Amino acid sequence: MYFLLRRLGFYAVAAWVALTINFFLPRAMPGNAVQSIMSKFPNLQPSAYHALEAMLGVGHPGSLWHQYVAYLGDVFTLNFGTDLAQYPAKVSTLLGQTIPWTLTLVGTATVIAFFVGTGLGIVAGWRHGGGLDRVLPGLMFFQAVPYFFLALILIELLAARAHIFPLGQGYDGGLIPGWNSAFIGSAIYHSILPAFTIVITTTAGWMLQMRNVMITTVGEDYVVAAQAKGLSSRRVVYTYAARNALLPQLQGFGLALGFVVSGAIVMEIVFSYPGIGLLLVGAVTSNDYPLMQAIFLVITFAVLLANLFVDFIIVAFDPRARTRGAA
Repeated sequence: MYFLLRRLGFYAVAAWVALTINFFLPRAMPGNAVQSIMSKFPNLQPSAYHALEAMLGVGHPGSLWHQYVAYLGDVFTLNFGTDLAQYPAKVSTLLGQTIPWTLTLVGTATVIAFFVGTGLGIVAGWRHGGGLDRVLPGLMFFQAVPYFFLALILIELLAARAHIFPLGQGYDGGLIPGWNSAFIGSAIYHSILPAFTIVITTTAGWMLQMRNVMITTVGEDYVVAAQAKGLSSRRVVYTYAARNALLPQLQGFGLALGFVVSGAIVMEIVFSYPGIGLLLVGAVTSNDYPLMQAIFLVITFAVLLANLFVDFIIVAFDPRARTRGAA
């Protein structure tokens, strides 16, 4: 318990530092968000300049401190402001529209890659030197290839030429998003190619990590003793070897889940996928302070929660962590 309390204190400080950086970082970028909005709406009167400053949270003359205090108050009340640089809508509405796309696509692909890679790694580690070891270099090739480059190749081969999959977007034009079979089927169809790109470029990493840990675990005394007792190979592999080799894999999986929220930004650009990554690119190019701050904040807290999840995994599966915490 002491270990977790100490980690919670660390994450509280990290969250405050992230909030502070999140406030100052957009303001350190070149450009002026208010002037960018005024240029897009030439009919606005000069008097609207101060109103836009107040709306964007930069309307306190000469004092970043007042802006900072107001920003912290807005964060704790979940008031992320209104986006005018790109869309005339509340920032929370835009996040609610894009985060589910990213979570569904990148999250599902990450889970699939983890389970497939971990399963292959268990078999490869138990039977190292076998057929899967000869397949591993080929899989590592896809791991080394930038996923956006592979995405462009797949689009050219399977979409532009073969017309098996669509070129991009999240669903067919003309459909209204909703819980109906036409929209859901179209969304799944459009997500197959980007999801396959993520899976094929990340599976090898999970497989290699699990294989290496399994090879080390197989040589442990308790595994050798289980084999000497005449237990079945299946029971030795999954009850003794794989179970103890999973801890580093689960730690990596927890951290990977934290970065799911940020999405695969370049991939979303390549496929014009309506996720949070594409939204972030638009916010940066438009000097959109409220939207940038909200997206950075969501990504930061997702990573912190993922690290906290990893700490819970360590405490649950590794008694040594509880011992160190008690000490």
